[in-house]
Amino acid sequence: MAVAQKSVPRPLHVDFCGLSLDSPIVLLSGCVGFGEEYTRIEGFSNRDVGAIVLKGTTREPRLGNPPHRVCETPAGMLNAIGLQNPGMDKVVDEILPQLDFSETRFIANVCGSTIEDYAAVTRRFDDSPIDAIEINISCPNIKEGGVSFGNYPEMSAKVVAACRAETKKPIIAKLSPNQTDIRQNARLCIEAGADALAVINTIMGMAIDVEQRKPVIGNVRGGLSGPAIRPIALLKVAQVYEVAGPKNIPIIGQGGITTARDALEFIIAGATTVGVGTALFYEPLMCTKINDGIADYLKRHKMSSVSELVGSLRL
Repeated sequence: MAVAQKSVPRPLHVDFCGLSLDSPIVLLSGCVGFGEEYTRIEGFSNRDVGAIVLKGTTREPRLGNPPHRVCETPAGMLNAIGLQNPGMDKVVDEILPQLDFSETRFIANVCGSTIEDYAAVTRRFDDSPIDAIEINISCPNIKEGGVSFGNYPEMSAKVVAACRAETKKPIIAKLSPNQTDIRQNARLCIEAGADALAVINTIMGMAIDVEQRKPVIGNVRGGLSGPAIRPIALLKVAQVYEVAGPKNIPIIGQGGITTARDALEFIIAGATTVGVGTALFYEPLMCTKINDGIADYLKRHKMSSVSELVGSLRL
């Protein structure tokens, strides 16, 4: 069982889409299962994080991609899990009732192969205790030959609009870095009804077994995460903030965050909250250290809250 941690200092409280979070840290989708994986680790507490994004959920159950699904790379990791999940009905009916919503906020991650899929899964989560819904618009659109929704601003906006029509819960659009202009995508997603933006999703990459002369990942390509993508993610957050900041649309800044300094960079660039994912695989208790580091920075700079630091980059 998890051991109760000290309460998070008040300066770390943030308002995110009307939700009061105890910490600016958000645990990212795919890295903590359906919220239960890390509760088995001694010393971990959900109270150390502001929110947990659950594993990607689709309309019907999915087995995911063939192995290998994960490959360690220099300063990062490739993954191609393929959205393995039990389907929306089992998640809502069996998994959500087991989560302790008094400890932290839980955010659903909605995936689909068609706009209709996204709308159906969003509608299912709307009738649930989930706090917010993240739209994973980097999924391939099977009606368009496998083209990713997230790489085209107009398609991204159509998905967001369809989901917006199905729920009153906060909607977070998860933006892909694999596109020409992420600012235009952010702008159209906001206009379509997104309440927040998650910046960024993984970057496409691959690895090759030189002896076999074959791809290491069974799906050939996978999403690259970890410190290797941090400078790219930081730039994308700064760019999206140019669009989202004036409209008071909060950003979850994510991509290779492993320390309090990393988190502070993203907050200064414009992120209201910061996502931690890949780093949890080798240091599951780092959230406490990041919280402490942010709190110490605020104290040293005589700031009373994280919000004072958001978007404070001096150009």
